[in-house]
Amino acid sequence: MNRRVVVTGMGAVTPVGNTVEEAWNNLKAGVSGIAPITNFDTSDFDINFAGEVKNFDASALFGKKEARRLDRYTHFAMESSRQAIEDSGLLKNGTDRSRVGMVIGSCVGGLSSVLEQHEVLQSKGPSRVNPFTISMMLPDTAPARIAIDYNLTGPNMAVVTACATGTDTIGEAFEIIRRGDADAIIAGGSEAVINPLILASFQVMKALSPNNENPAGACRPFDLNRDGFVMSEGSVVLVLEELEHAQKRRANILAEVIGYGTCVEAYHLAAPREDGLGAITAMSRAIAKAGIEPSEIDYINTHGTGTRLNDKVETLAIKDVLGEHAYDTIITSSKSMTGHLFGAAGAIEAMVCVKTLTDGIISPTINYETPDPECDLDCTPNEARHADVSVAMSNSFGLGGHNATILFRKYNEG
Repeated sequence: MNRRVVVTGMGAVTPVGNTVEEAWNNLKAGVSGIAPITNFDTSDFDINFAGEVKNFDASALFGKKEARRLDRYTHFAMESSRQAIEDSGLLKNGTDRSRVGMVIGSCVGGLSSVLEQHEVLQSKGPSRVNPFTISMMLPDTAPARIAIDYNLTGPNMAVVTACATGTDTIGEAFEIIRRGDADAIIAGGSEAVINPLILASFQVMKALSPNNENPAGACRPFDLNRDGFVMSEGSVVLVLEELEHAQKRRANILAEVIGYGTCVEAYHLAAPREDGLGAITAMSRAIAKAGIEPSEIDYINTHGTGTRLNDKVETLAIKDVLGEHAYDTIITSSKSMTGHLFGAAGAIEAMVCVKTLTDGIISPTINYETPDPECDLDCTPNEARHADVSVAMSNSFGLGGHNATILFRKYNEG
């Protein structure tokens, strides 16, 4: 059974806006969400900036009692899911909720809550630890909690594939619907990683851009002088739905999901293969599953972290898969504006692909100044442009060698 799968709703809580409309408008305008960290004191750190979600009050949204029982990553997921469900109209008019599921991923789940409660344990003793600590920390709390809110008893899971998580959640949701195990899946990623331990860990790895003087200009994907990625947080969720199910309820169909490829390189925990084999495999599998030719791809939202090795390897892989057509394909890196949302990165980049298909606008790769001969594709430098895009690809690659690619097509009723 290979049923067609479409996107019927989206929701977003991000450093560039707390709704899809706000985030997309800022991305089109080339607005960066990167700024000095306000969540904690960074005076002991070499790096003091990140992509924080702004103007987000969990207590106002969920009540003080409920907010204290859940980690920030779950707060983000609950709000982005609420937006997506409302946008889709999925749960109106008697939808069978046993056929609606959740696939929400996160790299580290409620790690920030673990760190906070460890401090409580050390300073005040075991009796003062929050009794909800276990559920606060688990990566599956977000999909489980949202299912409770809406009484959704279909397939429910958390995906963890490092920075490929957001793309794998959408891909696995696509497969669940495609094979007939659900009629709709709320899918995406959520991450709240801006805490002292994570910042310190990436700082000593020397993976982050050190550009404290200009945080908004720090992430420079595909630029010759790129010097690292920028940490970020947030959540984006898409509602995926079987085509006939969406048509019967007269849903507003935004795009069609047509292909998904995933693999692991089995090579290194922190670095990609320099020949790009993992990325090549994921892209090739997605294209094969979609039943299209590489020459049909119009646009790629790249993983594009702004690190020396990632951007070089991804460019090499795209050229391997697309051949000469790579030079006619428009690419961008949303991370130049959003930073790296880790487990939610693939989800926000999927949102960008869908908006690109519906609006015919390519959001830019900002902070691009000096061309790199090894990254010689059209990365849409600094300014948005209009383009008629029929097929869009999104790539995500993660620590551990995880690689995932998802393909979207402009929806045609015929």
